[in-house]
Amino acid sequence: MNLRRDVFQAIADPTRRAILVLVAAHAMTAGAIAANFDTARPTVSKHLAILTECELLRQEQNGREIYYHLNPNKMKEIADFIEPFRQHWDDKFNKLEDIMRQYKTKK
Repeated sequence: MNLRRDVFQAIADPTRRAILVLVAAHAMTAGAIAANFDTARPTVSKHLAILTECELLRQEQNGREIYYHLNPNKMKEIADFIEPFRQHWDDKFNKLEDIMRQYKTKK
């Protein structure tokens, strides 16, 4: 059985989020990415495979090297999904702030 990973499962891992931050700045090879972590290179390769499978990263072959690039379209999909939740909580906190302000003026 071949299970496709969910993008939110992929970004739940702190190492994978750190990889996304690294690659967001510029494309990197697996070796360059692995050099930033205190884990074995095969472990980083597994994280890269998950991020690639979820289309958060894309690969580009340049000679013998494979460079990993951030997929901004997929990141936008995530941001678009999260935006209504962010807006909802912003509204809730703004209302709470208003209530607290009213409470302080009544004292």
